[in-house]
Amino acid sequence: MSDEQQPKNSGAPRPTGKRQLSGAATTSSADYADKHVVRVEDKNHNDSPGGGVAAFPGEVATEMKKVVWPTAKEMVQYTLITFAFLIVLTALVWGVDTLAGLGVEQVLSDK
Repeated sequence: MSDEQQPKNSGAPRPTGKRQLSGAATTSSADYADKHVVRVEDKNHNDSPGGGVAAFPGEVATEMKKVVWPTAKEMVQYTLITFAFLIVLTALVWGVDTLAGLGVEQVLSDK
């Protein structure tokens, strides 16, 4: 990487993404001052985001129109998948609980 050569007449040095070893800054404070943007406050700008409480119902209606609603067939399918998943997880938790209970009984019971 150190053997990379820059062209002689390239103008400004090409940034390498590395810290300069000499400690010299590659950009001057004048460059930063030139790029500084002064924010102008708008007197008519409303500070409440979204337009306030009065605009909320209209925004909700607009967003609800954008929603892609599932068909009846898709809803039945999603519901059946959800119930099947719940049954499997319930059986898994029941099995772990039963085995843990049997293990605790074995450890704590008098032989």
